[in-house]
Amino acid sequence: MTVALMLAAALLIAPAPAPAAPAGNADARLRALYTGEYNWRKLQQPPSEDDDKDSVRGLPDVGPAAQAAKLARWTQTAAALAAIRRDDLSPAARLDYGVYAAQIRALLAEQRFRDYEKPLTSDSSFWSDLADQAREPFSRPADYTRYLAMLRDVPRYFDQNIANMRAGLARGFTPPRVTLTGRDIGVAQVVTAGAGEGSPFFTPFRTMPATMPAAQQAALRAEALKVIRDAVVPAHQRLLAFLRDDYIPHARIGLAAYDLPDGKAYYQSKVAEYTTLGQTPEQVHAIGLAEVARIRARMQQVMTTVGFTGDLPAFLAMLRHDPRFYAKTPQALLDRAAWIAKTFDGKAARYFGRLPRARFAIKPVPADLAPFYTSGRGGPGVYLVNTYDLPSRALYALPALTLHESAPGHAFQMPLAAENHDLPAFRRDTYLSVYGEGWALYCEALGEEMGMYETPYDLFGMLSYQSWRAARLVVDTGIHAMGWSRERAQAYLRDNTALADHEIETEVDRYIAWPGQALSYYTGELAIQAARRRAETALGPRFNIRAFHDTVLALGSVPMPELDRRIDAFIAAGGKGPYPDEEK
Repeated sequence: MTVALMLAAALLIAPAPAPAAPAGNADARLRALYTGEYNWRKLQQPPSEDDDKDSVRGLPDVGPAAQAAKLARWTQTAAALAAIRRDDLSPAARLDYGVYAAQIRALLAEQRFRDYEKPLTSDSSFWSDLADQAREPFSRPADYTRYLAMLRDVPRYFDQNIANMRAGLARGFTPPRVTLTGRDIGVAQVVTAGAGEGSPFFTPFRTMPATMPAAQQAALRAEALKVIRDAVVPAHQRLLAFLRDDYIPHARIGLAAYDLPDGKAYYQSKVAEYTTLGQTPEQVHAIGLAEVARIRARMQQVMTTVGFTGDLPAFLAMLRHDPRFYAKTPQALLDRAAWIAKTFDGKAARYFGRLPRARFAIKPVPADLAPFYTSGRGGPGVYLVNTYDLPSRALYALPALTLHESAPGHAFQMPLAAENHDLPAFRRDTYLSVYGEGWALYCEALGEEMGMYETPYDLFGMLSYQSWRAARLVVDTGIHAMGWSRERAQAYLRDNTALADHEIETEVDRYIAWPGQALSYYTGELAIQAARRRAETALGPRFNIRAFHDTVLALGSVPMPELDRRIDAFIAAGGKGPYPDEEK
């Protein structure tokens, strides 16, 4: 049976007819199912700050037996979930069911298509994820013990990933070669730095807590140097040789996901995973074309407002090259991002009833990632701003970027989910791209309502970013399902956004290497905006923007059909949010 038929069969599984069960019994069955599976699932992932602070474990097993165990576990979970009738659940448990079912469908599809044989994209990889651990501050001896346990496990973990990549290479399941050129830089930097204190993996040991005895500090530093010398550097040397001699030179030439093994079914699974809707690539493509045309008309209006007399391509060219729109130094770019973030703080209470307790820092993207990285990326605790190639980092786009990547985008959505202990752990801790990225993109558009765009150029920057995300619907489906070339995708972004050429190149490579993910942003934003319009129409003067935003953010990460169901309940309850005392 092909993967496509296996996946179709899994999605069509239906439980045998059964008499209705008491809601409490069905709720308990669902809770036991997701609690057991999610506790097991976390052990299959790399160690993180969410682990038990006193636990010590190495890196996950990604070898053949572990992959078979994942396939078996998620197949069993899907069958057990199908045996629970949603109608037998309480309203709250029905929402849990919908979220959990989407997670299991995506995990099972990834396992059946053997995504683990392609553990990298154009700007992320298993080795760069590991390097990120070295940048986290440590405060306790146990933190260092855990970190050293992880480093000791690097050789085995890297070798297993290399074996998986070899299997993918043998069947033509790799990112396209054009997206891999130069992506070995982070591995090379570890090898070049060597095993001494200059190694990036020694970073946590350079400054250690003053409360830790000097002898203990010295012992930990000595152990770190030994592990880096005996385990970390040799593993990176083997990986670098594999990437340069075998993997990159022999990666596939074609771009389309349709060209991968069972490619049409694979790409359709990614469309389903990243949109959570039953759309075809052709439907997504058509939505993107219509939205780009709509936004382009608004961009023309702004161009007229500033008195530019040429056409839109000429205006875009001016924006890309006029030095007044670009910071002179990396620090100036970081300073402006901080100013924008602080400006939002003064407006937050008018639009949100509950604010997250967590704060975030603004930092430059690490140098080894910056040449291939996006303009910014945010999440719990950090807003990364790319200060590489300053002529590619337009100041007029910075307000929209900041609202997306910091507050009220990712720096609100992720911490509020993590802090919401009314949600089960599988909803607090996991991230669904269509929801998280859709929310962050919605926040960019919300910036206009909040008065965050102080000049017409700032507003144009937001519209350019909106067009960029709408264009992703066109470009991603164009590349992976319709035979678009890399050059055609770049030209489409160049014609419809103010993105700099460098950013257009890195973005298109990202879409090429990561099929489907780019579809999540605009799909999610459209769903949130449609839900808001529906609530505003139904509630009229009773509509409260803070209650609506709190209701959306209290969900954690959910598929778009579950968002719609929750907003229907919000309307039925007269617009009452989850935190009534904070909405007055």
